[in-house]
Amino acid sequence: MNLFLHGIGDLKTTPEIDVTDSLKESLKNKVNIVLANPPFGKTSSDIITNDEKKAKQLGYFFRNDIWTTTSNKQLAFLQHIVSMLIPDGGRAAVVLPDNVLFEGGAGETIRKRMLNEVEVHTILRLPTGIFYAQGVKANVVFFETKRITKNPSTKDVWFYDYRTNIHHTPRKNPLQFESLKDFVVCFNAGNRKKRKETWSIQNTAGRWRKFTYSEIIARDKANLDIFWLKDNNLIDLENLPEADDLINDIIENLESALANFKTIRDSIS
Repeated sequence: MNLFLHGIGDLKTTPEIDVTDSLKESLKNKVNIVLANPPFGKTSSDIITNDEKKAKQLGYFFRNDIWTTTSNKQLAFLQHIVSMLIPDGGRAAVVLPDNVLFEGGAGETIRKRMLNEVEVHTILRLPTGIFYAQGVKANVVFFETKRITKNPSTKDVWFYDYRTNIHHTPRKNPLQFESLKDFVVCFNAGNRKKRKETWSIQNTAGRWRKFTYSEIIARDKANLDIFWLKDNNLIDLENLPEADDLINDIIENLESALANFKTIRDSIS
């Protein structure tokens, strides 16, 4: 219904829209590009698995093209999206919550497999306040499939921090295209090999920074939840924001933490 209301799909000149659980089956015809914002929130009651024994249990569905069993919907969709792409040169940009970047267990397994088998080249840290659901902390993860070799497919991961000291609200100060113009320039889609960091020892306020594969894989659980900018609200005590802004930030952080705890709870239940 939402797709139809936004003019996507008329059952005549555009592709059909199927009402189904897309996680349960592999995509037969691989695609070149995937742009996705998988569902956030509660985990699915149905679990995809690459374990044939588990697949015989009620509520499990066997997929031989995923890396690990998980009830976390975001991690399941991430594996599904990788499987949808052509094996060499498939590109994706996926909106994912913070817990995908740091969660252990299946999350760690998936991050390590992605870093090795897919080129995870860019992570855009999005600010809070751009979704109507309060406290949502999300990122856009950009990656590209490569031919599997002995060496890791990911050489460097570039981070753009558009969260620290950035404030948006859906109504009063919504995220606009102009908000991300600097990121678009830094991304340098025409030639990613010629990217240049804006962060340096001399310019610690730069929002665009590179981390090598070795640096990331050495982090606990291959944690990709990386920050380096100083939060002005915490540093400059003489220039605190308005009380309402502080309260809203606290509420967003608490709600985000609660959502992450619920995801972890559902993953182990």
